[in-house]
Amino acid sequence: MIIKTQNLLLRPWREEDAKCLYYFAKNPKIGPIAGWPPHKSIDDSLNIINTVFSKDETYAIVKDEIPIGSIAILMGSDANHDWGEGCGELGYWIGEEYWGNGFAAEASRQLLKHAFNDLNLKKIYASYNIENNQSKRVLEKLGFKYCGLLNNTNYNEEKIVEVVMHLKKDNF
Repeated sequence: MIIKTQNLLLRPWREEDAKCLYYFAKNPKIGPIAGWPPHKSIDDSLNIINTVFSKDETYAIVKDEIPIGSIAILMGSDANHDWGEGCGELGYWIGEEYWGNGFAAEASRQLLKHAFNDLNLKKIYASYNIENNQSKRVLEKLGFKYCGLLNNTNYNEEKIVEVVMHLKKDNF
């Protein structure tokens, strides 16, 4: 499936995206704040494309034919948490060079429309590291409401606090 926004294209990840994915995902400002380690090689990125990014409803965020980030609505066992029947989990990241342009909110808005209208989800959850104020602002722009805190561990087994927010279909 391909989803178009005013400035972006959301499309499935392709193996040929591995070099570009590596370029953005090796940045230590991207993965660790989202809970995953920076990519160490193009092969590492290719493996992510063929495993994590091959899940249903996972898309490359493309600007001017360049995949600049990733976005997904995860459901069921693919989600990081069990949110229950009729619920999904929004996850996204954008390459640092593209921060501050509203692209995360723009891509999320379109994917949320798809989730509510086509996938018939009733509620979408999103969580972010308590230190990630950029994600907090994106979710607030989209209308997400505070739900609670989760104590979790990241890829280094370090304890982190995640803020959980949710958006009901009726409030979108």
